[in-house]
Amino acid sequence: MSETLNPTSTAPESQPLVELEVGPVAHGGHCVARHDGRVVFVRHTLPGERVLARITEDGETAKFWRADAVEILEPSADRVPAAWPAAGPSGAGGGELSHVSLPAQRRWKAAVLQEQLKRLAGLDLQVEVEAAPGDDERGGLGYRTRIDLVADEKGRAGMRVFRSHDVVALDEMPLASPEVAALAEAEEVFTRRWRPGTRLELVAPAGGADPILLVDGVVWHSGHIDRRPHARRAVTETVTVAGTEHSYRVAADGFWQVHREAPALLAEAVLRAAGPIEEATVVDLYSGAGLFTLPLADAVGETGRVVAIEGDERAVKDARRNAFEKPQVELHHGPVEKVLAAKDHAAPTADVVVLDPPRTGAGRKVVDAVAALQAPRVVYVACDPAALARDIAYFAEHGYGVESVTGYDLFPHTHHVEAIAVLTR
Repeated sequence: MSETLNPTSTAPESQPLVELEVGPVAHGGHCVARHDGRVVFVRHTLPGERVLARITEDGETAKFWRADAVEILEPSADRVPAAWPAAGPSGAGGGELSHVSLPAQRRWKAAVLQEQLKRLAGLDLQVEVEAAPGDDERGGLGYRTRIDLVADEKGRAGMRVFRSHDVVALDEMPLASPEVAALAEAEEVFTRRWRPGTRLELVAPAGGADPILLVDGVVWHSGHIDRRPHARRAVTETVTVAGTEHSYRVAADGFWQVHREAPALLAEAVLRAAGPIEEATVVDLYSGAGLFTLPLADAVGETGRVVAIEGDERAVKDARRNAFEKPQVELHHGPVEKVLAAKDHAAPTADVVVLDPPRTGAGRKVVDAVAALQAPRVVYVACDPAALARDIAYFAEHGYGVESVTGYDLFPHTHHVEAIAVLTR
């Protein structure tokens, strides 16, 4: 029995429909199929399914086509009723795996990690992707402490369609935490009419304290712009690591892990991966507001050193405040590769290097600079499998081997996956 997906889809009906036998998963949230000898990346499906798909991008000279499955002719055993139907074909981007059971989502992400490590780094590794605490009980929903929305042409808050400027209006965002949902309700985010194109950023720390709504980058409170000159633009995040509670001030529109459990989960994992580091020198790259810096400082102790480097000036300002009582922490502002390349930078050598680069990865220049620190151990926190695999290959040129790679499912119902790789030499 076939299943039609998202019957209210706005996909152009002029685009052709094709029947596809779906093959393996690919990086980016789609599966690989073939049509008349041409590769088609198809979304909203699963390996082994037979689907009717609408072509969304094509062309005679294109290396591959793209398509959305709109009718499932033969479903996979891993298919479940969509947890977020509005993110189906031609729907809101950001929930492209909501039709996949949670265990299968983790197998999907493990397969992508393994494929990228094989293709880009030449490694045959079995990788497990672990769930965050509480996600199975919540069906993988209600985890985001931060969401970004945009107003459509009628002023309704929503999200953009995948690879499109079109906006799908929403009544709710099921991945948002209860605290974010409460903020949205209090400020009538989904019922108010905004100026078309308005950007909305909702931030609510996991504990629910002092949430913030930014409208086009300006603080919004009780239905109005907060015009006070010192209106609060930061939130306080509380994270318990190794039995110690740490408090972080973070700019509302600054970087922070969006999953409510991610800060503690990743910080604990980084400490384990770093190993015994009492009295050691640890270099913390792309250190942000200091999520890893503070627990690393506790681990090295007062006679150790943590040298933290971050390119975002606002994040460094937050980190200085967060690490104020930890004299073993040295903070440096500037592009990571330039600070490391400076002759007078504070850590000519290191015992452990921790790096958490942006989605684009560290890149060859940073890897070369890290290798020059001669650290026997590198802990790499990655949010993109391809960038991680590429950088691991660069590290291999400097004699680093992979001790372990562990995935963490910190973005349920999306194709994104976090991973921590431990490299040694």
